[in-house]
Amino acid sequence: MPGWNRRNSPGPQGHRSTLELERRSSMQSRRFLKLAAVLGLALGVAASHPSIAQTVGDAPVRGGILNVNIPTEPVGLNSGINTTMFIGEVASKIQEGLIAFDADLQPVPSLATQWEVSPDGLTVSFDLRKGVKWHDGKDFTAADVAYTLKEVWQKLHPFGRSAFGNVTKVETPNSHRIILTLSAPAPYLLNYINAYGAPVLPRHLYEGTDVVNNPYNQKPVGTGPFVFKEWVKGSHIRLERNPDYWKAGQPFLDGIIVKFIPDVSARVVALQSGEVDVVVGNALPVTSLRQFEDKSRYTINLIDGNYLATIAFAQFNVRSAPLNDKRVRQAFAHAVDRNALLKVVYLGYGKIATGPVPSSVTKYYTPDTRQYAFDPKRAAQLLDEAGYKAGANGKRFRLRLIHDGAAGSPLSTRTAEFIKQALAKVGVDVELQAPDFATMLRHVFTDQDYDILVSSMHRLPDPTLGVQRIFWTQNIRKGVPWTNGSGYSNPHLDAIMEQAAKEPDEQRRKAQIREWQQIVQEDVPLLELVEPVWITVSSARFKKLALQADGLFSSYADAWLEPRK
Repeated sequence: MPGWNRRNSPGPQGHRSTLELERRSSMQSRRFLKLAAVLGLALGVAASHPSIAQTVGDAPVRGGILNVNIPTEPVGLNSGINTTMFIGEVASKIQEGLIAFDADLQPVPSLATQWEVSPDGLTVSFDLRKGVKWHDGKDFTAADVAYTLKEVWQKLHPFGRSAFGNVTKVETPNSHRIILTLSAPAPYLLNYINAYGAPVLPRHLYEGTDVVNNPYNQKPVGTGPFVFKEWVKGSHIRLERNPDYWKAGQPFLDGIIVKFIPDVSARVVALQSGEVDVVVGNALPVTSLRQFEDKSRYTINLIDGNYLATIAFAQFNVRSAPLNDKRVRQAFAHAVDRNALLKVVYLGYGKIATGPVPSSVTKYYTPDTRQYAFDPKRAAQLLDEAGYKAGANGKRFRLRLIHDGAAGSPLSTRTAEFIKQALAKVGVDVELQAPDFATMLRHVFTDQDYDILVSSMHRLPDPTLGVQRIFWTQNIRKGVPWTNGSGYSNPHLDAIMEQAAKEPDEQRRKAQIREWQQIVQEDVPLLELVEPVWITVSSARFKKLALQADGLFSSYADAWLEPRK
């Protein structure tokens, strides 16, 4: 957390003003564009791929309706209780967090104008923006933040036990200041208070209710630049400009229509025809990107998802045979040619994953973990050693692989098919299942009725936030999506992760996180596959004042549409 102290704690120059920080964000974003040519190389993207195009403009145009496509209809609009991307991509236009992130993953003000961390890391205070109104006209105050933290983030949020577990006391000395007291330092906490990680909810609409089933999860009231107007099930969500938004002059758009287009081919046609202006979150197949190389017509943005630090994986349900045997899981790791997967399925848009912490999280990443070279003979040997010898027909056993391809992820579909073929070559028969998204979540995280899950999870800028949840015994939580769905439990690893979560010494913390990466790679409850690049494709008419590393969850307050030529 030292970086936060330097930027936001009183010192010789005092606090940076909101205006200065926001101006710095825009300047950094513009400088970032000059490095666009090297961004592809940094991400492991082949030079032959379409490069990132200009998305920042200087002359905003007022008016217009932005049409955005997401592949799957969300189940609700409250990221505070469900961090599924499709929810956050819509809710972030309505709800806000205390901060946002610029293109360099540096924090910039949102509902908090400035913040301070005490030298011992045990106190974190925020000054909140004044004059902010909820969409129903009520005042936004520190009481809203305090309520949301204690009753939603700590109790119901999938990351909550990790991200906010050390917060033991919340004080609101006045209506626009909040002070958190921690039982131990939480060097990761400030990396997760943006609109996606920790949206602030209106206390007056949630207090005393069943938060999970509160009707405002379906018709949210926020402080953001756009106001929820309607949700036509199976079709779209319509948002309108917030005339009382706290940022003067914004938003520029009159409104946003978020359209659900589950068919991959239909998304391509919708963007080409102008039916939609923006397609977010890898919803277009990489095989179609060549059709959008004309920079006079389209923009291809490769940084919108950098904050997420995502890894695509195959997760094993380790609760029962044969996947409760580490040798079987290691055999599968040898059976899958991840280099071929990256080339054939991802077309090079990404990097091979070497462990549970992605290489983009440079502060904590280590390549010094056990690796599993593509070696079908070794895979077969391990399966034999585990007692699963091939029968006369060459088969060893049959497994069910569930994936989220039906939720609009063409990469997941093709990855699942790739793994099925790879395991067939070592005698394992795989049945593919692609239910709708809600059914998939229920099978994996509630019913625990699956063998292998192919999907992706966001590891975020700090492993305590995005990685611990996947392997921590205490996070085996029925019915809570994106927790420890494999059922993996290792008390030694639990102790290391829990110590790292409160370790104030940065070097010791790095060593602890390095050790836990090594343990996980040895046990393989998840087979880490690829670090994908999140690709947003849009009409070249779509412009923003500043790029964001969490742009998938941008508020679009600073977005506009250039007039048609």
